Amino acid sequence: MVDKIFSFGELGFQEFETSKYLTEILENNGFKVEKGISGIPTAWMAEWGKGKPVIALGSDIDGIPKSSQKPGVAYHDPLIDGAPGHGEGHNSGQAVIVAAAIVVKNIMEKENIKGTIRIWPGVAEELVATKAYFVRDGYFKDVDACIFTHVSSNLSTTHGQASGNGLLSLEYTFQGKTAHSAGSPWRGKSALDAVELMNIGWNYRREHLRPPYRVHYVVTDGGDQPNVVPRNASVWYYLRELDYEHIMELFDYSTDIAEGAAKMSGTKLISTRILGSAWPRHFNEPIAQAMYSNIKEVGLPVWDKNDQALAKAVQKEAGNKELKGLPTELDSLRGPVSSRNNWGGGSDDIGDISWTVPTVTLRFPSNIPGLPGHNWLNGIAMATPIAHKGAVSGAKVTAMTLVDLFTDKSLIKEAKKYFKNQTKETKYQPMIRQTDKPAIELNKEIMRNYRDEMRDFYYDPDKYETYLDQLGIKYPTIKKKK
Repeated sequence: MVDKIFSFGELGFQEFETSKYLTEILENNGFKVEKGISGIPTAWMAEWGKGKPVIALGSDIDGIPKSSQKPGVAYHDPLIDGAPGHGEGHNSGQAVIVAAAIVVKNIMEKENIKGTIRIWPGVAEELVATKAYFVRDGYFKDVDACIFTHVSSNLSTTHGQASGNGLLSLEYTFQGKTAHSAGSPWRGKSALDAVELMNIGWNYRREHLRPPYRVHYVVTDGGDQPNVVPRNASVWYYLRELDYEHIMELFDYSTDIAEGAAKMSGTKLISTRILGSAWPRHFNEPIAQAMYSNIKEVGLPVWDKNDQALAKAVQKEAGNKELKGLPTELDSLRGPVSSRNNWGGGSDDIGDISWTVPTVTLRFPSNIPGLPGHNWLNGIAMATPIAHKGAVSGAKVTAMTLVDLFTDKSLIKEAKKYFKNQTKETKYQPMIRQTDKPAIELNKEIMRNYRDEMRDFYYDPDKYETYLDQLGIKYPTIKKKK
């Protein structure tokens, strides 16, 4: 599964091959699958079992733009230049939870254990664009606990408030009036001017915000051609902060800046579209403690000299001063990060689920430490023995924790008690509105441009034992051929 999904390399909302592959596996193993949930063609919910408790398992499936890379090769060598790939490692997480679920299903059948397993994909996680819709549409209303998995370089979990930010993803569209840019520019009103003025406004606002904030943008529509004053222009913003209230404060600032830009340019702000959102993450302590006991029992994989050689070569390629290779000691169980020590950073829409049901995240060691993230470097290990060994370790911990949740009633009770206390003062409020719809058109054109060529590189497990074998790559390949 790790290698097959790696070979698809699909971007968010366009994970058609990945979802087809996974749902066929689940259906063949007795799971009922509801497809197209929340109006998202590549989203689904698989279910097996009956009664309580209901335990949900989730992991992301989307790739990263322009991160195509041959696995096991310690320098930049794309399968297809400019194409997307798994430059974060989301190809590995579903392998972890699907394998664990099938094993536990067999145990439950044999031992007559009651309960329900649900499996769902994190579609378009890189756009933080779907999990809030799953919550809004009721897919977690009867769930007792959720285990989420994510690729990492160690085997670990945490509890309490996690580091990082929540996020609101917005696209602002302005409308002006066309004119000849040279012949009569005074007759035009440039929507691109509004976009640029908005960006300038935000860049001046930055000095007056708290240190944990992050605001970044890309221009998604800058006009058609230079000799036509742009009638329409759009800019896409990510607004990040530590909590819901401060994220909404950024939203208010952003709206004011956009409206001011429209007034200054003589244009209209015609659309403020929410493309995605993510609450800050908070993880359940009782389940995390149970999971960490299983982590200690499973332990880290045994890395061989080839694994370590690849890891150190990739760290060198990344420009790291220290070449530590792969870890040989487990991380400790980490607790809450205080707001004073939380300097912000990345986001994940598992946060919305973590404020809806008791949730933990298992990080499993399928990648190399010390890499930049969202980069072709992060794809090098993701269809190699490093990824395979890490996913097996993650699947073992997930299966063991699933069994704990199905057989230990006190664990569910304590998890719900903790969750009740967690939500005593902070109540989940969705950032998406009832009228908002998933932005399922995103990445469609990119995948249309590359998919036919990418099909030539899909992994065929009937012919080859591994994807490395299919590609004819010697593991590890450290130096370029002369």
